[in-house]
Amino acid sequence: MRPAEAWAARQERLQRDRDWLRQMLRVVADEIAGEPRQEPPPPFELKEREDAREEDPFPFEIALQDAPVPVPEQVTERLTSVMLDLGEIPPEYLTPAGDGEFDPSLFEEAQCDASDVWSGTYHEEGAFFYNEWDHARQAYKKDWCVLREIEVEPADTGFYRTTLEKYAGHVRSLRRTFEILRGEDRLLKRQTQGDDIDIDALVEAWGDIHQGLEMSDRLFTRQHREERNIAVMFMVDMSGSTRGWINEAEREALILLAESLETLGDRYAIYGFSGWTRKRCDLYRLKDFDEPWNDTVIGRVCHIEPKDYTRMGAPIRHLVGKLRDVEARTKLLVTLSDGKPDDYDLEYRGEYAIEDTRQALFEARRDGVHAYCITIDREGQDYLPHMYGAANYTVLDDIAQLPLKVSDIYRRLTT
Repeated sequence: MRPAEAWAARQERLQRDRDWLRQMLRVVADEIAGEPRQEPPPPFELKEREDAREEDPFPFEIALQDAPVPVPEQVTERLTSVMLDLGEIPPEYLTPAGDGEFDPSLFEEAQCDASDVWSGTYHEEGAFFYNEWDHARQAYKKDWCVLREIEVEPADTGFYRTTLEKYAGHVRSLRRTFEILRGEDRLLKRQTQGDDIDIDALVEAWGDIHQGLEMSDRLFTRQHREERNIAVMFMVDMSGSTRGWINEAEREALILLAESLETLGDRYAIYGFSGWTRKRCDLYRLKDFDEPWNDTVIGRVCHIEPKDYTRMGAPIRHLVGKLRDVEARTKLLVTLSDGKPDDYDLEYRGEYAIEDTRQALFEARRDGVHAYCITIDREGQDYLPHMYGAANYTVLDDIAQLPLKVSDIYRRLTT
């Protein structure tokens, strides 16, 4: 999908959200009045909830003429979706529909038939189909998700230059650290031959002799330089909730990390992920394993933009497949994200989304891929241990830490 087509699809979705909300709010207004209104009702308002927390995606309650109004959960969810897309709720989304505008088709849920992904625009070259785990049935939904790879158009590389200037001292420090790591020798103990005596082994051997046991011949240490044989896939959250400072920090972190990896020589790839329902799981190619870190790739990283939602299962399965094709002793899948998996449809949220992601990560481990998550979601402690395992994630308290921490985390993961 080209950028213009993606933009058009997003605008079409936002228009449908607006029309759906206007008609639902008209129904709510008529219920409050006790009968259909003769005059169009006034616009609804948003008021910040007293119990709202800073990290709440939608910290508001809905009011009509200053009085709080209970609304269906679907309305709140749809408003949250718009807020994630636009960063605000425009007034026209809170204006109830007028007479003659009611359209029942807007309230009809699409039929969930796995076979329809093979028809129409979904049966096309370049589409990949992936199972999805249904934890309630303890079974896979076969070929449930449609995934496409999209190449990001390069942007101006000014952001790259600005980032290197902003973190000049940190970049120099990272390069020195990774140069040392590249040329680092490992001390092997209890060797049959070597340059130095292994004191611990010698003490144990002396004790064995006094007990009448045969002395071991593994009494030496030697330095050994192992060739690094690592392939790492970075999976970057490009959902709508990453707009603003989060998006900027992600791009800065990737630039600093890539500069470090170029020094180290590890093979790496970078893909962004987002999507909107099971029929549009999008992967954005920023850098593949065989691509050099050049102006084209740098321009793609500079052009990372917030998109839609965070359906993680299909992207994980696809990227693990790419890692499976790479010859490497150590294979890593590192995710940069700002929150738990979710999607536009109401099914892929909460426990369902977490369990599908967990199952995809289990499949990755089965294929020899070690998965790790770096997140700024302060609630990550509640679900990441279940998804990734107790020691396979890092929660950052401050988004500003991301560019400074991600290279250090990678160094610890690979040594």
